[in-house]
Amino acid sequence: MSTVLRNTARPEQPPMLPAFAHMQRFWDPQVDHWTVKILPGEYYVTRADEAISTVLGSCISACVRDPVKNVGGMNHFMLPEDASTGPNNWLDPAIGLATRYGSYAMESLVNDLLKLGATRERLEIKVFGGGRVLSGMTDVGARNIDFVRSYIQLEGYRIAAEDLGGTQPRKVVYFPASGRVKMRRLRPVENRIISHHEQLYLASIGSKAAGGGDVELFD
Repeated sequence: MSTVLRNTARPEQPPMLPAFAHMQRFWDPQVDHWTVKILPGEYYVTRADEAISTVLGSCISACVRDPVKNVGGMNHFMLPEDASTGPNNWLDPAIGLATRYGSYAMESLVNDLLKLGATRERLEIKVFGGGRVLSGMTDVGARNIDFVRSYIQLEGYRIAAEDLGGTQPRKVVYFPASGRVKMRRLRPVENRIISHHEQLYLASIGSKAAGGGDVELFD
């Protein structure tokens, strides 16, 4: 019986931009690319043919690229939960501090792309996440969805593709060089693990927002 051997040779790691040299990268045979995994509160930008992956529950990831300059990146963010202000009211000045987390994530990603020659008019934006996976509180995912849609509209961008809401977490793999996205909805057992990690993250950013935090907005 003949056996077909898969070519396991992998290309050399593409160079990382200096600002992201601290990020961990691994070879993912499932997508046949060097891949950087980002966590809540992180983002990554590249001009190379590599992948960026993350797992989303209530959080949002925006995948953004300039197809002409061939630069792109992805972020991963969540707004702090504040039941006193009510859901879906991120424009209220009373919760300005909370929205800084989403604004900072979007502005950090976009501004880094602009520094590499991207233009706002060419940006292709795809958004994912915002599932209702955290029980016992207001719908954090819905607030995140309302924020990112409103932010993109106010900034004059458009959403090229989206997969938002629902009750299942998602694994998202983004290929900035082509704009391609691979997405998989995860099983209930993975849902519990993601919910636990997101509750810990939500508690940490909630305490920062209450105390003023260390997030600064761009002018």
